[in-house]
Amino acid sequence: QVQLVESGGGLVQPGGSLRLSCAASGSIFSINAMGWYRQAPGKQRELVAAITSGGSTNYAGSGKGRFTISRDNAKNTMYLHMNSLRPEDTAVYYCNARSRTVVAGTHDYWGQGTQVTVSS
Repeated sequence: QVQLVESGGGLVQPGGSLRLSCAASGSIFSINAMGWYRQAPGKQRELVAAITSGGSTNYAGSGKGRFTISRDNAKNTMYLHMNSLRPEDTAVYYCNARSRTVVAGTHDYWGQGTQVTVSS
């Protein structure tokens, strides 16, 4: 089992910045990729950014060029730096971890979510 806890959300003005954190615990040895997703009311949950076990990163949607995903392996923590925030970035942001083992196969774990509100 993998446990994920997000933090760092809050209210920020348009154009501002925010850093989200995701602390992982449990069977973290099985994690081969992590990512950030977001979901606004009435919308589908969408991928924001992902980072693989090899350190490669991918960005999706409007976060490209404004958001940066990173991780600190020593602290078992993943981060999402968000710059130039827009009102349309308002959503609940979720931490995701993909676990893969030979016996159990692939499974996705999710944090409880942290609210990001961009408003003046």
